[in-house]
Amino acid sequence: MSHSNDSENLIWQLLDVDHVVNDQWIDFRRLSYRMPDGSIFEPYYNYSRRDYVVIVATDEEGRYLTVRQFRQGIRIVTNEFVAGGIEGTDRPDFTKPASPNATPEQALAAAKRELLEESGYESGEWEHIITVPSNATIADNYAYIYRAKKCRKVTGQSLDETEFLNMHLRTKDELETLIKEGQFQQAMHVMAYYMCR
Repeated sequence: MSHSNDSENLIWQLLDVDHVVNDQWIDFRRLSYRMPDGSIFEPYYNYSRRDYVVIVATDEEGRYLTVRQFRQGIRIVTNEFVAGGIEGTDRPDFTKPASPNATPEQALAAAKRELLEESGYESGEWEHIITVPSNATIADNYAYIYRAKKCRKVTGQSLDETEFLNMHLRTKDELETLIKEGQFQQAMHVMAYYMCR
């Protein structure tokens, strides 16, 4: 069954764009679209940010490396895996279909860097699990999910000036309890955990 005609009948046509904020962190846009039925929809807001990595990491005893930090979107301290932006990549052309923007080498290097900086651990066993759109409804960046096994502590944390986080080792049962109780609050991280099981 062909989906090409079906897809053509679903695409929104971009009519106008206003870059409300466009700096090194984000390109936040107000858009006007012609819908498939010919009607005009505005304003529609979307944005571009850097692709990022999420690392499901376990130490030599099988405990999960997690971090606690304040997340401004929901304004609470969350539990989550080590994660961070992939540096050295350009934003995609938002007028074209988006695809992962980082090379496999850039993504893996970012994962190794973030794990070391946020936890002080490193691993010799890395596996790429999946690369998936972060929030396909309003954003065009991708999350690169990695699994790191037998992590060893080699140094202290080396955090960015805006990073304030504490690292915790969690057993599988402790982590699953956090997830079930709604205390492991990042959806992409929950997905990553279950994909690595």
